[in-house]
Amino acid sequence: MNAQLKTAATFDDALVIAGTSYRSRLLTGTGKYKDLEETRRATEAAGAQIVTVAIRRTNIGQDRNAPNLLDALPPQKYTILPNTAGCYNADDAVRTCRLARELLDGHNLVKLEVLGDQKTLFPDVVQTLKAAETLVAEKFEVMVYTSDDPILAKRLEEIGCVAVMPLAAPIGSGLGIQNRWNILEIVENAKVPIIVDAGVGTASDAAMAMELGCDGVLMNTAIAGAKDPVLMAAAMRKAVEAGREAFRAGRIPRKRYASASSPIDGLI
Repeated sequence: MNAQLKTAATFDDALVIAGTSYRSRLLTGTGKYKDLEETRRATEAAGAQIVTVAIRRTNIGQDRNAPNLLDALPPQKYTILPNTAGCYNADDAVRTCRLARELLDGHNLVKLEVLGDQKTLFPDVVQTLKAAETLVAEKFEVMVYTSDDPILAKRLEEIGCVAVMPLAAPIGSGLGIQNRWNILEIVENAKVPIIVDAGVGTASDAAMAMELGCDGVLMNTAIAGAKDPVLMAAAMRKAVEAGREAFRAGRIPRKRYASASSPIDGLI
């Protein structure tokens, strides 16, 4: 039975992004760890197959004299998802994606984020739309970080983004999902994967995102900032898997009154 459950959760329920299937629905970041060894160990504990890399902050070959992230997380084992963290306008974001494609030998899958200000790190949705249109036209496969606005999420899907990634709460806040009804609205109207990005603080937050029907969760600070990042990574892996299984199983309706586990009709 355990083997059958494992098969159902991992093999028969793949996350498909831009035509590629993944067993893991937990995507992880690579920043904020104390060193590359901790990055490697936490990524393995998370079971992640897609890892995001801030091109403007991380060495993936730009500096031959510095430690290279790709030595710890080789592209042969992981899908490297370059992101545009630190960009505050569409032009910088597009330029960063072009650099990533050059560094990664024609790699087209990117995570687009265009921030509005340094205090909140909320997305600048106007610049995000502009950048998304340019990148899709240039044949990039765009996974896009955005606000939890259902109308905007649908617009980004219509532009051609391969995944939409609404925030749960401000980046690094650990507040968890602050507006689950908006997330649910986005999920119910989407035809591309919806991946909660930003704001997750602990395992229950990740489970809730998956129980709402999200296709995956991306996190960095919640793992890297924990007292024990490797242990937290393992917890997040289990939470995502459990949340997904609970969503597929279908929860019972909420009621204001009791419902006996054993039927009472026909009692002697």
